[in-house]
Amino acid sequence: MEHGALVLIEIGALLLGIGLLGRLASRLGISSIPLILLLGLFFGEGGLVPITAGGDFIEIGAEIGIILLLLMLGLEYSAGELVGNLKTSKVAGLLDMVLNALPGVLLALILGWGPIAAVALGGITWVSSSGVIAKMLQDLGRLTNRETPTILSILVIEDLAMAFYLPILTALLVGMDLGGGILTVLIALASVLVILYLALRHGAAVSRLVWSKSAEVLLLTVMGLTLLVAGLAAEVKVSSAVGAFLVGIAISGPVAEHAARLLTPLRDLFASVFFLFFGLSTDPADLLPMLVPALGLAVVTMATKVATGYRAARRAGIAEAGRWRAGFALTPRGEFSIVIAGLAVAAGVNAALAALATAYVLITIVLGPILARVPDTKAFKAWAKRRQTARRARQGV
Repeated sequence: MEHGALVLIEIGALLLGIGLLGRLASRLGISSIPLILLLGLFFGEGGLVPITAGGDFIEIGAEIGIILLLLMLGLEYSAGELVGNLKTSKVAGLLDMVLNALPGVLLALILGWGPIAAVALGGITWVSSSGVIAKMLQDLGRLTNRETPTILSILVIEDLAMAFYLPILTALLVGMDLGGGILTVLIALASVLVILYLALRHGAAVSRLVWSKSAEVLLLTVMGLTLLVAGLAAEVKVSSAVGAFLVGIAISGPVAEHAARLLTPLRDLFASVFFLFFGLSTDPADLLPMLVPALGLAVVTMATKVATGYRAARRAGIAEAGRWRAGFALTPRGEFSIVIAGLAVAAGVNAALAALATAYVLITIVLGPILARVPDTKAFKAWAKRRQTARRARQGV
């Protein structure tokens, strides 16, 4: 069979499978993310029917999916809201780092993998998946909930922190001298500040730049600008997701509303491709030896994420149910965790780290969307209401 025809057949079959699974998930009342991951495992490396021709398209589509998810989140909020949320959540961001990185560091040291592997595994357990959480909030209809800005502020703090963490980790992995490591971090910091300044101070100019009455022109301009900024951000070791999010923040008013309507179908398509790619790139055989430690690590760090989100939402004045929604929403890990593991293993760190990271991320991605629905159950709502009433009674309110 010709290569071009095989690519079309494989991609078509995968997209059709995603569509059918989405319909099944809708009928079951669950997120489609776990089902798409299982589809990827079935057709991926070591799967029963591995694909052979469409991998490059899926990989590029997955990167675009993350970028579009974060762009759409940025379109939901203004620059002022972003700054306000970052200010109120800085303590939560620090607590998030300590609570969630520490278990990974300790496990690596217990397993005897050494301090550099400990730094890598700490990053893997620290950072939540912006892509997964964005999709989850969309599926659950929570984009306008009161706790959502708190969730987003923690995610943004984590992504911004990656601008410092990744250069430091890279310097440790390659044995870079102190001067080279500091220079790398300073370049990343300067890039973040430039993007953030343009988003906050010149958002109106950005909106005028991309605006057009033509849907086609508006779509092409917004997509082009977003991919350009995301690519430049990635080139200087800043997350492409951060670049896309800040582009969304910079676009405001009617322009943002029109752009969101045009981009929604593209976001849904490529976000599904992102989760599919994650499953495709995972060999189930590699997961088995690390399943038990990954499960234990997932239980501990999902609990610490719930504590992080709960406390941050409480500081923001969110009611009891919203605090739990914030906590459960933060539990999935994803793209950054896999990137960190890949960097570490490529530099010669213990190869078992990649298998542990993959199993760990898969567990949190599968369980996260399921746990996120718990606060919406009648029993949990009733319990949260009783807890809120009891607290107010103790406070004499």
